[in-house]
Amino acid sequence: MSTDSTRLSRITVLGTGVLGSQIAFQTAYSGFDVVAYDITDEVLDTARGRLDSLVAAYRAENVAGAADGKAEAALTRIRLTSDLADAVKDADLVIEAIPENLDIKRDTYQKLAAVSPAHTIFATNSSTLLPSDLKEFTGRPAKFLALHFANHVWVNNTAEVMGTESTDPAVYRAVVEFAGNIGMVPIELKKEKAGYVLNSLLVPLLNAASDLLVDGIAEPEMVDRTWRIGTGSPFGPFQIMDIVGLTTVYNISSTAGPKQRAFAELVKKHYLDHGKLGAATGEGFYTYPAK
Repeated sequence: MSTDSTRLSRITVLGTGVLGSQIAFQTAYSGFDVVAYDITDEVLDTARGRLDSLVAAYRAENVAGAADGKAEAALTRIRLTSDLADAVKDADLVIEAIPENLDIKRDTYQKLAAVSPAHTIFATNSSTLLPSDLKEFTGRPAKFLALHFANHVWVNNTAEVMGTESTDPAVYRAVVEFAGNIGMVPIELKKEKAGYVLNSLLVPLLNAASDLLVDGIAEPEMVDRTWRIGTGSPFGPFQIMDIVGLTTVYNISSTAGPKQRAFAELVKKHYLDHGKLGAATGEGFYTYPAK
């Protein structure tokens, strides 16, 4: 594999959670062979259910080709394994989508570096950690960068590419090309920025909406309605929070400033403690029809 002339063709995704499963499935849907890794066979059993649900989601949302069997065919190109060395033995690109915890990521990259081929590129999907926070643990800073996807990758089709000062420009270009080859619009960042482009725009909106609720100014429905009417956006900020998942919203808000911590406590008391985790569970700020 040459990053100058040959596309990245053998892809491994580390982590089969909500977004990791989506990345693996979208990559396979685009014709690539994919290995999806997670830490135990029990976790992989859950991943199989997630992947099956994506077949139904692609068909229900009329993704091009899904009605003609393309979604089912994608499943045949995904191999699941709980053996890290097996997962990466042939990989041109490893996309890491494991929990947002520096210690877990550091340990994973040190293990990954020990068993991966020398040519393999590593890409982190981390939302909150900069790639420079991780590059020294990879054993290959020149072949490491961030590749950040938005939830519902088949709809919100952006892939933000962000390198470090150590990233080889040829590696950067190869990953940009890969993002386009799996149906994403590559968003090229010229330098590191916490929040990338999307979250740098989105987080202030969500924070402003949560302030309106905490301060008793307006209810979620009114905030969302105002945003939709005023901007033409299909979703308001509280709808977006439901899509992201209220556990993630809580985790991020609980480590921010006083107003955001107050919002986190509101989310926990009125939603998380009652099993209302957002759109994925059928109820959050809004109630969703059963799938």
